[in-house]
Amino acid sequence: MKTIFRNIVVMLSLFGLIFTGCKNELDLSPVSSLSDASYWQTADQFDAFVNGVYTRFRSHNANFQYLGELRSDIFGTDPGSTATFTGEATQGLERMWLQTLDADNSGVSGFGGFYTNINQINLLIQKLNESSILPDAKKKNYLGMAYGLRAFYYFQMYRTWGKTIIQTEPTTSVDVSNLAKAASSEVDVMALIKADIDLSNSNFGTSYAFDTKNKKGFWSKAATQMLKAEVYLWNAQRSGGVADATTAKTALTDIQANVTLSLLPNFADVFSTTNKDNNEIIFSSKNKLDEATLGFIGNYVPQTGLIVNFYDSVGNRKFDVATDNYGGLLRAPIKIATYRKFNNLDLRKNLSIQAAYTKNTAGAYVIAGAFLKKYQGEQNAGNRAYTNDFIIYRYSDLLLLLAEVKVILGESPVAEINLVRARAYGVNYNVATLGYPNQTIDVNANESILKERFFEFIGEGKRWYDLRRMGDSFVYEYTPVTAATSYKLLWPLDRSTLTNNRALVQNPGYPAF
Repeated sequence: MKTIFRNIVVMLSLFGLIFTGCKNELDLSPVSSLSDASYWQTADQFDAFVNGVYTRFRSHNANFQYLGELRSDIFGTDPGSTATFTGEATQGLERMWLQTLDADNSGVSGFGGFYTNINQINLLIQKLNESSILPDAKKKNYLGMAYGLRAFYYFQMYRTWGKTIIQTEPTTSVDVSNLAKAASSEVDVMALIKADIDLSNSNFGTSYAFDTKNKKGFWSKAATQMLKAEVYLWNAQRSGGVADATTAKTALTDIQANVTLSLLPNFADVFSTTNKDNNEIIFSSKNKLDEATLGFIGNYVPQTGLIVNFYDSVGNRKFDVATDNYGGLLRAPIKIATYRKFNNLDLRKNLSIQAAYTKNTAGAYVIAGAFLKKYQGEQNAGNRAYTNDFIIYRYSDLLLLLAEVKVILGESPVAEINLVRARAYGVNYNVATLGYPNQTIDVNANESILKERFFEFIGEGKRWYDLRRMGDSFVYEYTPVTAATSYKLLWPLDRSTLTNNRALVQNPGYPAF
């Protein structure tokens, strides 16, 4: 009876782990001690724990998006305005695109809460390596996922804070606030990322198969190879040069050789709630009606009662409650300047962004502002539910990373760029005027790739990382960060984190703690 009771307690604790948050996002402790001998006894228990890891991963989507995009040149109020065009307050999010972050307004705090899942991944790795319960193929598949996900988390932190705490052993009784553990050097963090990528690849072996049940919602070898390409391309753009670029190219072309991927003819179909796991997706974080929705979207769309005061010029109509029930609190509008950067023939313009207009006394439309449209969700009983998956990697990302690699290697990126452009312009596409290298911007291949990624990935958490990867000069060109304020290339640590772990040191340039 005692054994049965223990099993019930552990399983209830596991469900708590899966379905509830943690008060202190720096807490490294699992909700329960799942090292208990009564738990790791069946394949189903391992499966349940793995599902919990992905559920917690999904809870971090907002921070993935914030860290990858909100400090770039996409979002913001337009000149002369301190509020969104609908009158909603930005409530501190503006500090990210204005580059006014500090310890008290850090944009993202507690290392994004990522250590909560890193600790679960560490525990999973430990138990997988100790256990003989799972078939060898399944055990290695889970290890491939675990090492890949851990590398992904650390790469997020590496690109954001530079130095960060390396924790590869699970803890069940100590949290990071009491570890008094210093951050490791960027060199050591990068070494861990590369080592985890290698361990992920070696455990996946030659298998590029996606999970039978969860499909592209579970990490795969293709996801590891995409991460590997990003990591080595990041280094190639700094000091790694040809050697790292070659490694990145091999990772990308291996995916092409082993996985059936293609660009969908219709850009909107990539994000549709009825077309998940499509041929363009490599890895996505899953959402589902009555299970989970895209949590961060509320900051990017307006209140229904406010947007109805404006017009959609493309549809030549006034917004209405039934159709435009966005139900958000618009904190991060898209700049009008962002909307205007698109060629009007580019179909991505009005599929990614919704422009809103007023009418002047002559009845002509006058643009008032814009907001993110890419994630439309689905209508459910008169309400909009944002059940779109948050896509981490897709085929157009692969193509444009490959184009960037080819530029470093002195090869032509024409094939990859033009595949993306041809889909973007659809029936409007004319290679002689719109194809690479025939647009004015194409005199600089890196600028061309950056601009194409800008148009392609709005709302997907890519732009800030793209600017950082390409080099500091691109950050200075497109954001308020300057050479004189280059310390802002890294984010500040928040005051709570510095208070709880006195072994940590604030990033250089920000006021010392």
